[in-house]
Amino acid sequence: MNDWPEGWSDDNRGGNRYGQGGAGEPPEGARVMRHVQRPPVPPQHRPAAPRQRQGGSQQYADGRDGAGAYDNGYNTGQVYGGGRGGGQGGGQGGGYAQGRSAPDWRRRIKIGALTLVVVVLGVSIGTYFWADSKLKREVDLSKVIERPKSGDGTNYLIVGSDSREGMTAEDKKKLHTGSAEGKRTDSMMILHDGSNGPTLVSLPRDSNVEIPSFKGSDSGKLYPGRGRFTKLNAAYAMDGPELLVRTVEFNTGLHIDHYVEIGFGGFAKIVDAIGGVELDIPKGFKDKKSGADFKAGKQTLNGEQSLAFVRTRYAFAQADLARTKNQQKFLAALASQTATPATILNPFKLYPTMGAGLDTLIVDKDMSLWSLGQMFFAMKDVTGGDGKSMNMPISGFSGGNVVWDKAKVKQLVEQLNNDEKVTVTEN
Repeated sequence: MNDWPEGWSDDNRGGNRYGQGGAGEPPEGARVMRHVQRPPVPPQHRPAAPRQRQGGSQQYADGRDGAGAYDNGYNTGQVYGGGRGGGQGGGQGGGYAQGRSAPDWRRRIKIGALTLVVVVLGVSIGTYFWADSKLKREVDLSKVIERPKSGDGTNYLIVGSDSREGMTAEDKKKLHTGSAEGKRTDSMMILHDGSNGPTLVSLPRDSNVEIPSFKGSDSGKLYPGRGRFTKLNAAYAMDGPELLVRTVEFNTGLHIDHYVEIGFGGFAKIVDAIGGVELDIPKGFKDKKSGADFKAGKQTLNGEQSLAFVRTRYAFAQADLARTKNQQKFLAALASQTATPATILNPFKLYPTMGAGLDTLIVDKDMSLWSLGQMFFAMKDVTGGDGKSMNMPISGFSGGNVVWDKAKVKQLVEQLNNDEKVTVTEN
């Protein structure tokens, strides 16, 4: 077998030297390379054009690979295969390497979204249990005797106490709280949350009420009623939250579902945690006892100023009645400005705010975080046009105590129990 290129023959005939076109005769015994012209290949016998496989290999229509296919001796100029500098699918020069597919972005987005949901859910659950563990469930409403029947909706008794628990001597001086031992109620409100919108009713601390029979919260001893009338805040001083609830229910006929109390220190810390509360004060006033010194107009109150604002009563002709109005106005503004995306979605504001409130918040044993949240947003709705705020209707005074209007109180309680729209007005 010769080793000449295809198309050439090992023949010394034809007068060619070293291929076609040479001159003269070759030396004797020399091997001459002569080109042999092949006849054209009929179309039906021509091989199919190659097609490109992924990775650069060739395959023909008849199933043969490029390596074993027919070669007609002509070079088309195309380079096939997986060389490093090669064509479209080959090597490292372009596209993705053989065996490596393009990234599945839809799958990656789904995995990212799922991861985000899991993280948010985990943080939310962790926050819930953290906040739930900080609630001080110290009030046992099961100790309250002879309770009225529950009506529609939910009734919260919200109490602001003058408790100085956890406050240093410097704090007491700064907040003008004094250093009295124990604690008394500084404000009392009933918040009704129902299908006709929330209703906030303030109970003046000087309300003239009857102390009914009750069971001692610590001793369990039954104390009979003696028909004695006194200020409402005296009930709290005598036997704490349980007797206060018993007294409110006895004098109104309204069933209290939950009890919420916050002290001076916690109140001020909540305000500072959210960066202050903006309030529009229509008329300026001063009060040495509370430390109030306000000018008229819009202004942002810090914790110290807020506490002075809600405690002031001696600067007003209506005293406690005027103070309850200021308390309603401030608490509604506080709830409205706290329940915003800027606070709820910002952990650097949310956790300090929740921590400040929960540290001094005292609730009943059946209070859940869900119920507490509903109370908070109902308070917010009071100023959002979906609710109403008012004082308990009064008919006059007796020995300096505020006397309730019995007929209007009865009508108000009926509307609340039936979860109707409140039409009763204060005097």
